[in-house]
Amino acid sequence: MICTAVTSCPSSWEGQTTTSSPCCGKSCWIQAVMMKYIIQQQQQQQQETPGADEAQHLISELEKLEGAELHKRLTEVDPDMAAMLHPNDKRKIIRSLQVHEETGVPHSQWLEEQRGQEGGGGLGGPLRHPDLCIFWLHADMDALDARLDARVDDMLSAGLIEELQDFHVRFNRQKVQTDSQDYQRGIFQSIGFKEFHDYLTAPECSTQQEKDALRDKGVEALKMATKRYARKQNKWVRNRFLKRPGDNVPPVFGLDVTDVSRWEESVLKPALQILDSLSKGEEPSIQPIRVQEAVQRNKRSRHMCEPCDKVIIGDLEWTAHLKSKKHQGHMRKKRRSDQSLAAPTAPPAAPEGTESLSEAHGATAARGDALQGSPDGRSSHTEEPVTS
Repeated sequence: MICTAVTSCPSSWEGQTTTSSPCCGKSCWIQAVMMKYIIQQQQQQQQETPGADEAQHLISELEKLEGAELHKRLTEVDPDMAAMLHPNDKRKIIRSLQVHEETGVPHSQWLEEQRGQEGGGGLGGPLRHPDLCIFWLHADMDALDARLDARVDDMLSAGLIEELQDFHVRFNRQKVQTDSQDYQRGIFQSIGFKEFHDYLTAPECSTQQEKDALRDKGVEALKMATKRYARKQNKWVRNRFLKRPGDNVPPVFGLDVTDVSRWEESVLKPALQILDSLSKGEEPSIQPIRVQEAVQRNKRSRHMCEPCDKVIIGDLEWTAHLKSKKHQGHMRKKRRSDQSLAAPTAPPAAPEGTESLSEAHGATAARGDALQGSPDGRSSHTEEPVTS
């Protein structure tokens, strides 16, 4: 019986003060434990060949290009995958180009082959182990937020600021001076570094009060980023395992870790009971979280919003975009523009000292109406409001 635990708290290295990366690192290793990936197997074989260094050099060169150019290259070698990826999603585009470069096979073809294997499905390839379950350790969000704040405070007490300063001096100061720092790549994207950019790069002439304010600003940003990451992990669990019905989706058992003082009662004993029942082929007394009945939507559908000049990937994202204030604003501008173009063109002005036939007719009619409407036979004139 194989199980894996998914927590709603960002992971950290034991004994280290640096926080975890905001990317999908945890989801990657969870899926690596669960799933069989034929792409990885192929790449491991190719890494033993002399061409591995050349492939890595290619990746480094690709990272220097803009998203539009990368997307254009992907369209040439793998149009199906390019249609599913946003031009701004450089990381995934480079990954697909890497797969094609190292294997000679389009990334989309690999994924289709994985899903088509026996036991494959919505998650991708077949499960690595036949008997698999997931323990989702979740907590009340208020309690989790307080715990995350306390963890950040502990990290600060353990020397986080000193570690960041040392890392900045050794690896990032020169990049900042040349304006070439990139907080979207490698270790620099880790939660806990970019949040302190203003503090680490404060001018030497800054007062201690100014530096303390920047430090406090970084601490607050670090706590907010950590909480966002915890929510992102919860969302990932729901979307990945609870909204994808299929044979290769393992059961997910929720265990409440709100009160860590009750760990043995709330987590350890229930988990052992579940494992014991499943290993015997029996139904556990604790039921797994049922798969939510969700409308099956295409996560990789491509939509082009012309008024916003924007590419949207995914049906849910497209629906949300149509309801957004920004899209509604562009639509109002477009309607006003269409109305102004459709408005009738004003007749050409008559030469000075003359009046057109329509003007003469209108003036005569107006005088007649005035005479009819005035008891003493004098004409009356009323200013009409100008309408736009």
